[in-house]
Amino acid sequence: MEKNQIFKIYGTDYKQMVRTLLKECHLAEQIGDINSRIGIKPNLVSPSEASWGATTHPEIVEGIIEYLQKYGYTRISILEGSWVGDKTAEAVEVCGYDKLVQKYGVEFLDMQKDSFHMKDCGGMELALCDSVSDIDFLINVPVLKGHCQTKITCALKNMKGLIPNKEKKHFHAMGLHKPIAHLNAGIHQDFIVVDHICGDLDFEDGGNPVVRNCIMAGVDPVLIDTYVCYLLHYKAEEVPYIIMAEQLGVGSTDLENADIRICGQDGDWTDRELPYAQKVVELKDTVEEVESCSACYGYLLPALQRLKEEQLLDKLDKRICIGQGYRGKSGELGVGLCTSGFAFCVKGCPPAEGQIYEELKRYILEKDNIK
Repeated sequence: MEKNQIFKIYGTDYKQMVRTLLKECHLAEQIGDINSRIGIKPNLVSPSEASWGATTHPEIVEGIIEYLQKYGYTRISILEGSWVGDKTAEAVEVCGYDKLVQKYGVEFLDMQKDSFHMKDCGGMELALCDSVSDIDFLINVPVLKGHCQTKITCALKNMKGLIPNKEKKHFHAMGLHKPIAHLNAGIHQDFIVVDHICGDLDFEDGGNPVVRNCIMAGVDPVLIDTYVCYLLHYKAEEVPYIIMAEQLGVGSTDLENADIRICGQDGDWTDRELPYAQKVVELKDTVEEVESCSACYGYLLPALQRLKEEQLLDKLDKRICIGQGYRGKSGELGVGLCTSGFAFCVKGCPPAEGQIYEELKRYILEKDNIK
């Protein structure tokens, strides 16, 4: 498979679709050595089923494993660490990966429990999980979806699951984009299988899945993410880490010369235009965010959406503060442990979506009754 190629397949038999796609891409030839240690990196951001639009469908990973074992590869590991605030072990169970491990005899490595080391990643020292160093060939299996802070998340950002929780928090303090780009200069993705089945176009934690029943494959994460921007109606320049990664030599944003093809067609599927993601843009006006972690911010916005649907959000007369930048500071209204010094704070690290919704609703109704 060439660096400028992106292969796509449509259908509903996800496991068979993956096997067809990998055969078209000649994946076994790319891996080569039968003794290679192969790592599969899905997105198990939180314990939510794939149909919710946030996590990688287990059928895709199952198809990859079956393909690899058919060609004699036996040293296969699944590596992942959920976002800060959720436990990887719970996501593994809810998302069905425990069954994959048992059925195919592969190992699952929890990056939240892994040791780590510092590595120079294109001029930036970052903490990487030790198990990553043992992998000879890394297959990234991200979900194509929106993100409340970076607009999109796919191939490049999915590498965050291979760093310890402490480093994840540090990423947000550094502004996300630059460390994401440098992380990909330190961890090389050899092959990418994109879950474009039903990703949520607004929230990385899911809840509003948009069904497309598509799986894509490529070898250039920068090109993949550039194509994702195109599909979600963004320019690559609107997602700074994509441009930064290109400048670091991770890949190319040259979508004009990309070879994008549909293979193994199953039924009458077409490249239908995706709807515009609007919810995050509308909700951000009510938030003052400084260095917030993805989990905390990711739970806040869906809670605000619920309040908006109940016509309560318009009654909020204060902007909600959230993020590490508010540690030790005071204010009126905050969400998360970092705003514990505020007059009203939804406590937790992170607080759950339901908790945020209930406590903000109480705050709004109490304030409204006073008026």
